[in-house]
Amino acid sequence: MTMQKKIPQRQCMGCRERKNKRDMIRVVRQTDGTVSLDFSGKLNGRGAYICPDPECLKKARKAKSLDRSLEVTIPEEVYDRLDKEMEGGRG
Repeated sequence: MTMQKKIPQRQCMGCRERKNKRDMIRVVRQTDGTVSLDFSGKLNGRGAYICPDPECLKKARKAKSLDRSLEVTIPEEVYDRLDKEMEGGRG
């Protein structure tokens, strides 16, 4: 009998729904305090997740939920990069 591998779930900082970690974008505050997007999911630091949906980004930005979760002010360029990722896919 094979065990079904459990897919980790994370809560989106925008819509607050729990979804598969793999389907979401990780924003990470690294140990040196810099905030960046982490597509590998392997960077050290505190992570927060957001659906790849512009609506979720809008909500998270308005509520400052990413800022609160990561305990740091998210720089505008991180939000801009998230915007671009969501519009044109990753890259």
